Amino acid sequence: MCANAYLFKASETELIIPAPSRHKKKVRRYGNNRKNTKETGIYQPSIQHKIGGKDSSDRSRFLCVGYGLYLGGFGRGFLLEYPKGYRILPILSYRSDRLFLVFIHSHFLIPTVMSKVFLLGANKEIDRAKQVVKVNQIIQMEGYSYDRYVVYEIRTNDWGIAYKLINLRTKEFYTADIIRPLNEKFGIGYYYDSENPQFMDAFEVAILLQQAHGQKKAEDEKAEQEKIRVEQVKEIGRKRFAEILPEDAQAVIVARLRQNESDSQTDYYGYSTQRTVIIGFSKHKRDIFSEMRKHASNFEETAYLAEPNEDYEHREKYSMGDGYYLGESKYSGWIIEKEPVYDRNRTIENFAYIAGSEDNIHLKKTDTTPPNSENGTGKNACTLVEYSAKAVAVFGDTKAIKDELKAMGGRFNSHLTFNGKRLAGWIFSKSQERQLAYYFGLD
Repeated sequence: MCANAYLFKASETELIIPAPSRHKKKVRRYGNNRKNTKETGIYQPSIQHKIGGKDSSDRSRFLCVGYGLYLGGFGRGFLLEYPKGYRILPILSYRSDRLFLVFIHSHFLIPTVMSKVFLLGANKEIDRAKQVVKVNQIIQMEGYSYDRYVVYEIRTNDWGIAYKLINLRTKEFYTADIIRPLNEKFGIGYYYDSENPQFMDAFEVAILLQQAHGQKKAEDEKAEQEKIRVEQVKEIGRKRFAEILPEDAQAVIVARLRQNESDSQTDYYGYSTQRTVIIGFSKHKRDIFSEMRKHASNFEETAYLAEPNEDYEHREKYSMGDGYYLGESKYSGWIIEKEPVYDRNRTIENFAYIAGSEDNIHLKKTDTTPPNSENGTGKNACTLVEYSAKAVAVFGDTKAIKDELKAMGGRFNSHLTFNGKRLAGWIFSKSQERQLAYYFGLD
């Protein structure tokens, strides 16, 4: 549990522990039983649960103190103080009519508005309904930064008091609901100097507020202009990408430029994508590195990935992995990967902004213009022939592309006959003829 987690204190309440049941019963939803719930303050599904070392079968009643628990980035929970210690429960439902629904093995309703918090690490209770600073008072942030803020407005809501702030350095707006004394500093948060409070002149605050509003308005206008520009680019990209995306494409092969955003001091490892380039399409969803290498030469920046190198082949199809990708590093430089096409319209929308710039599309002619499916010799000196009324065959040096041929439904046969001679080759269904002609670039 993090040191700066907050507990939202609730009033004492009485809980009924339900009896065990051999069969799970369908639990009625709170919304369907609101009137009854508000009258009793108790919700009782039939699921076994133990509290305080006693079995739930005796339907014992325990008087408990409930605390709503906020765990920062770890989510929300609920802490109940039992006769024999604490227990943290996850919260599933949010506030509704000032009643809070809590869940572990059974549901409890705590009829209260939570305005008090408890700082776990500092072991201190804070009442958010109590005002601690005044308008025009200067406070400061400790932890993430050490900026100073001025309180320009104080509002009251069902959760307590909200302090409206302006950052004195950036002139940006912020809101704080908990401000603590600086002499009781513990962890990250907003603090005020209770011994020597500092204030700004009301006129200076008024000028600062006007400047902050002006800056916010300018930022909003800039954001709106950028939104319009992006939509214009996407409109062009939708049309362009729809024209080049083959009807039978099962995946888009893309090159991505990644930038390392890792920070070893904070034990953070990650990256951001600076650019995405469309370099090809695939007739299947399988991740095959030879296919990725084939398209790498379409783009000058990734041409070096066309050379076979096992160190560039990354297989991370596991939890928290990055899937299959071709590249030197996971965190920086160019990588090549496949984006499966599950829905054509959604894929067009996803690539609309990328395709809005022609410089983000680097395809060979055979990638965008499906050729005629006549028999002939294509790349790698491979020959596509009509083997029978129901089958076509591929002959030649197919070792480098065997994985791709297999992915397209081919079967290798070392006893085929071509021009009166017995040859090894790949046999395909007649229905694959067009796809093979497209793949080998035959006109």
